[in-house]
Amino acid sequence: MSALPEPVGRSHLIETIDDYLAQMAVSLRPQSINSFRSDLHLFAAYVTERHPEVNGAGDLERRHIEAYKLHIAAVGNRGKGLKSATIRRRLSTLRMFLERIMEWGWEDAPHRALIFAGDLPKRDEALPRFLDDASFAAFMRAARSEPRLLLRVAMELLGRTGMRVGELCSLEADALVQIGDVHWLRIPVGKLHNDRYIPLHPQLVELLEEWSHHPDCGVGGLLLTNEGRTLHRHALTRMVARCAKKAGIAYFNPHRLRHTVATQAVNRGMSLEAIAALLGHRSMYMTMHYARIADRTVADEYFAVSEKVEALYNKALLPAEAEGPNMRRLRKEHHRMLGNGYCTRPVELDCAFETICETCTYFTTAVEFRPTLRRQLADATKKGQSGRQKLYSGLLGGIEEKKEQ
Repeated sequence: MSALPEPVGRSHLIETIDDYLAQMAVSLRPQSINSFRSDLHLFAAYVTERHPEVNGAGDLERRHIEAYKLHIAAVGNRGKGLKSATIRRRLSTLRMFLERIMEWGWEDAPHRALIFAGDLPKRDEALPRFLDDASFAAFMRAARSEPRLLLRVAMELLGRTGMRVGELCSLEADALVQIGDVHWLRIPVGKLHNDRYIPLHPQLVELLEEWSHHPDCGVGGLLLTNEGRTLHRHALTRMVARCAKKAGIAYFNPHRLRHTVATQAVNRGMSLEAIAALLGHRSMYMTMHYARIADRTVADEYFAVSEKVEALYNKALLPAEAEGPNMRRLRKEHHRMLGNGYCTRPVELDCAFETICETCTYFTTAVEFRPTLRRQLADATKKGQSGRQKLYSGLLGGIEEKKEQ
């Protein structure tokens, strides 16, 4: 099935969408507005083709949303199903549009909520992909062997600072500053509407000093330009792909260098707060993704335990120090489990008897053993064993008293 066309003419729905986008453009960046426009116009095109009775947003019903969900899940816009992340984005954009115009009290708005949280596919929490140390070293060697200075500067900045591609393209001519003995790079206001200063490695300072004499430095007020033109993210993607191929690494996008810088920092003990400041994260939730990649505590404890477990292959018994605190507590509290309770006798007072447990002062039982005790009481009653009857009646009575307490 072919992709749906853009809506023909200006239906009331399209007018409402465009009015909504004009309002949102006051507070959001042009890239976000373009993404919203694409998603909402695709929905309008679907409604125009499949549900001509719908003229405006106020005519939409829940059945239209349900049909659209099935459509994008099965067809998409290129004759095949979409990824769950894309489906989630499109439905989220549509949901926000419908809820906002309802909140604003617009005349062309639905009478009730039409999209709910359960309609959105679950978000995959995939770990960021990064280069291991050997691959990263090969990548940087490939970049440094390139004759073109712009490529070397761009790769060093991405590989050493972890900045975003858009931030690299927007670096201003005076971005390099010196405060005391340390050189800093000012990252301009970008994706998260904040700017920041990050320290620069001395080798990178020397490379930028060499770049400062290049004709492309400072053109149009930008630190980096590509033959007099603004450095574009697609050009950077091609540069990264060139170095990756030269280093024998499968293609990866420039953002993976950002993930690599963060992972290297975590692995070498940099605090999450410092990593968040370096990368320009607005919340620690974003930085915690890298802690999931390289949790040194988990790794250290895993290998420590692995060494002890490895002793199983060489010794008949597990080393005593391999016992964890929880197992040690459990062993002390419940030295031996019985058929109708627990023996709490400390290990240092271990017992050689096997048939007097229920009359022992260290014996205890609980409500989960009540069915077993009742069967034992019934058996004792049937056999006329008065001593056993008295014993099990007393144990059952003790359980009932504990319950009432």
